[in-house]
Amino acid sequence: MRTKLSIGLLLVSIITHLWVSATGLAAKKHSDIEAIGTRNINGSQMNFYSVEREMALGRELAEELESSRRILDDPEIAEYINRLGQNLVRSSDAKVPFVIKVIDSEEINAMALPGGFFYVNTGLIRAASEEAELAGVLAHEIAHVAARHSTEQVSKSRFFSFASLPLIFLGGPAGYTIRQAAGLMLPLQMLRFNRRAEREADFLGLQYLHKAGYDPTASVSFFEKVKSQENRKSGFFARAFSTHPVTENRIRKAQQQIEQSLPSREEYALSSSEFERIKARLEVLENARKREAETEEERPMLQRRTANTGEDQDSETGEDAEL
Repeated sequence: MRTKLSIGLLLVSIITHLWVSATGLAAKKHSDIEAIGTRNINGSQMNFYSVEREMALGRELAEELESSRRILDDPEIAEYINRLGQNLVRSSDAKVPFVIKVIDSEEINAMALPGGFFYVNTGLIRAASEEAELAGVLAHEIAHVAARHSTEQVSKSRFFSFASLPLIFLGGPAGYTIRQAAGLMLPLQMLRFNRRAEREADFLGLQYLHKAGYDPTASVSFFEKVKSQENRKSGFFARAFSTHPVTENRIRKAQQQIEQSLPSREEYALSSSEFERIKARLEVLENARKREAETEEERPMLQRRTANTGEDQDSETGEDAEL
């Protein structure tokens, strides 16, 4: 049994070493900003999913998500967010088409499912001070899809469970732990990435933002805003970014990458009149909804008169008996 354990651990160790070495080489390729869109940022990653299978998985998850979320029914806002997102997609390494929709939710968040199914909450739009801040969050999520982090994460989990098969047949705590790990992931856990994936998405997102013409420091300013709200324990920001925790180290790393890896430009886009108009439109929709809710609360409740027997009607006033 010890021999089986040693062989399993040795196999895991060898594959891990090879994967880490390949990842280091891939990181160098990531730095070539001029090659965005033509470079292969996934070549060294372990992924058992074909692009087609990943898109099929994303489609299933999107149907499940939309069954429990309210998609905003406003063509003007939907068209703006789709155009903004598609512009960033064209400035990325993504190899799949994106379907971008707006979720009617106050939660300050956005999520990109495997295969390019992308959702932006109205709360995020309202929380952004500038279009570049909003674009920064979108670019980060697009980077997760471009780097195929969701299916890569599932593939690694399955591989290490498979590589540890000799341990599964053990009894006691060791065997129990491995069997628990073999359960792997629920769909929503595919959005909880490890630190390496988050760092890569930050790095790639800054590149995509820069290529699309936006000021990449807007991402840092939004990170700082999130961190400030977390420190105040305001709740909304903290809950929204629970899958993408913002730390001082993450902010500092992003600042370093902007200074050291991104070529400077004379001009950047920060915001637009259209962004301000869309935010104003969301405010109007939200205020209208609040007034409608208040009206519903103030409106008197009408109750139907219950049918009584002739004896009851005559015994009270006699009025109903005459009708």
